[in-house]
Amino acid sequence: MSDTFTHRAAQPADIPAMAAFIFEHGPNPWNHLPEAAVLAHLRGIAEGSVRAVLAERADGSLVGFVTFLASDDFAHHQPEERRDLPRGYVGEAVVHRDLAGRGLGSRLLGEAVRGLGELGIHDIYIERHEENAGSAGMMRKAGFVEVATFADPQRRTAGSRRTTLCYLRAR
Repeated sequence: MSDTFTHRAAQPADIPAMAAFIFEHGPNPWNHLPEAAVLAHLRGIAEGSVRAVLAERADGSLVGFVTFLASDDFAHHQPEERRDLPRGYVGEAVVHRDLAGRGLGSRLLGEAVRGLGELGIHDIYIERHEENAGSAGMMRKAGFVEVATFADPQRRTAGSRRTTLCYLRAR
């Protein structure tokens, strides 16, 4: 596979392909992907509450995407002087399984950070399974730091059953 891809903002017409893609390339022991919740999240693109950046090959085929949105969550993790600032959340990050570990996820995550910055959001949160080394590396490359790890047996059925919350102060 070529490593030359274009990035663009997702449109409502992309939702079916994004859904098919995440259910094909996203499942692994570390990811929590309940179908109804994922589909509702992706529908947020059409409703305007969720944004996403897509990576595509020259032929237009999808090779990855990252979703992001403004969020009222995580205030208690904010530094005191930043508690009243808007926060963002990265919801889904998935790349084609044949491209894992090649930096595409980090590049897409960087695009999502820029997209949140365009919305005036510079305090950004993302979650992963505590033991998901691939996601941990992607997040570190994009500048995220771990702020909390907690038991999360409802969403995490493998390994430690814990979630790690990471934070980026983009500005």
